[in-house]
Amino acid sequence: MSDIRWGILGTARIATKVAEAIHNASGSQLVGIASRDENRASQWAAEHDVAKTYGSYQSLLDDDDIDAIYIPLPPSMHHEWSIAAAERGKHILCEKPVALNANEVAEMTSACRQHNVQFMDGVMWVHHPRTRDMKADLTSGKLGELARLTSGFSFRMETYLQNNSMFSQRGNPPKTLDEAQPTELRLQRDMGGGSLLDLGWYCCRASLWAFDELPQRVWASGRYVYDVDLSFSAVMWFNGDRMASFDCGFDKAWRKWMEIVGTEGSLVCDDFVNPWQTDKPRYWLHDQRGQGNEVVSAADVQEQLMVEHFTQAIVSGELNSDWPDIAWRTQRLCEALDQSARSGDIVEL
Repeated sequence: MSDIRWGILGTARIATKVAEAIHNASGSQLVGIASRDENRASQWAAEHDVAKTYGSYQSLLDDDDIDAIYIPLPPSMHHEWSIAAAERGKHILCEKPVALNANEVAEMTSACRQHNVQFMDGVMWVHHPRTRDMKADLTSGKLGELARLTSGFSFRMETYLQNNSMFSQRGNPPKTLDEAQPTELRLQRDMGGGSLLDLGWYCCRASLWAFDELPQRVWASGRYVYDVDLSFSAVMWFNGDRMASFDCGFDKAWRKWMEIVGTEGSLVCDDFVNPWQTDKPRYWLHDQRGQGNEVVSAADVQEQLMVEHFTQAIVSGELNSDWPDIAWRTQRLCEALDQSARSGDIVEL
């Protein structure tokens, strides 16, 4: 089979990073970009070396020269356009959070199975060689019986908004959340906003990745403004007396770390979402006495690997059923945590 031909629905900020990954990935061609504003699509295409432009998302899906699509649209639009893409026989790489709730994800992945197309969520860190190395250490017995995972992911939204080039180019970067809220999707609940879905998604995935199952019950708490959580904390109880906890937020310093503790040692990674130093992706193993040893993994570009893993599944003809399943489980866990935080109750899964 020749190269997989890609189209992108929308010109969101994250699309720039994934477009570069598609250009650099073996077995892929970035063919088209769609926007509801055709002038915007044309400008984006010129900036990112894309041949075809479309003035609507549907017109891209109707193009038989497109094999796979990347969806960086607001989460509230993922359900509609994933199903539409599946019905047109397009393989789907969908940005996270995948949808607004687990039922939507179930319908999206069901449509993909029905039409025999691949579905994957856009969680990049799980494709890095370091993630494979860390998983091997977790399953090797070096840490003994795994007991606890703790993680955190946060940044200050005000600092981000003021430094973001999109706002700077307009000459009036917002200085407060109140100024940003009408246009910043992450501050709008009906669009899928909030720190849980934007940042906590990664922490939830880390827990599922480490323990290989959904927790039995969860409890969470959030601080809400505009009906979205600016900060969020969670506790999850897993089978076998294992626990996980995390906090995330738009109101704290920049951090993206996790620690996994067992009866014989621990694993610490202070940048699991993406390496601080791309040429030195590392983590630490500590023995029972706390003595640490740095482990350095192969340097690679996780965005590019994500695209290559996705295309390899398509070319092989053996679609990966684990990817849609883990997307649903992550959404289900986030949904249960949101329910707990808003009700104040422990939620059983």
